[in-house]
Amino acid sequence: MPKPIIVAVSVASACLALAAGACTSDKAPTSTASTASRPEPAGSTAPSQTPVLIWPAPGDPLERARAAALEPAVKEHLTFHVHAHLDVFLDGRPVTVPAGIGINIKDPGVRSFPGVDGSTTYGGIERCGQPCISPLHTHDVTGILHTESARLRPNTLGEFFVEWGVPLSDSCVGEYCVPERAIAVYVDGKAYQRDPRGIELTDLREIAVVIGTPPAEIPSTGDFSQA
Repeated sequence: MPKPIIVAVSVASACLALAAGACTSDKAPTSTASTASRPEPAGSTAPSQTPVLIWPAPGDPLERARAAALEPAVKEHLTFHVHAHLDVFLDGRPVTVPAGIGINIKDPGVRSFPGVDGSTTYGGIERCGQPCISPLHTHDVTGILHTESARLRPNTLGEFFVEWGVPLSDSCVGEYCVPERAIAVYVDGKAYQRDPRGIELTDLREIAVVIGTPPAEIPSTGDFSQA
């Protein structure tokens, strides 16, 4: 797969790719700590900073894991156990990274727990009767990407997006593509100018994928308190 160059887009450049009047500032976004994503409740009239669910977790999680060349197992292996954090923004608004990506939540060996925000957390696996969980997965909607693997190597952002079922490239995230929407990626608050699919999900790494108008602040650190 070729590795095109991705260019981080400033707020001013993003304005050219959007409808007139969509941007009101010519200042570049600043870096800050990330907040955990939560889905927008049905019928919510919350402000625009309330996360929105655009891409749900796919209904074929283990097939998606295998498509990413990841082998599901009957339990989590902790030989290599790290956590990265993913933020996605669409025109400045946070997008929910769903719970249960890479997990067969219908397997009886997978337990579910209510979250304080009304969402559901999946895990508590002792041992499934058949493979039920990918070494790369999400337990909840905090944006934490869990690598719990028997192999001593980091997973990649590209593998996660394959599991999520959302196309990712230098010019597209899902159905949003250049030039209709600007695309930019940041790692630990700094613009990343290579193929985003190759970003390694190393421990405590913060990744921000920005579609269209960027938020006022780009996260430089993730919240790993729920890891």
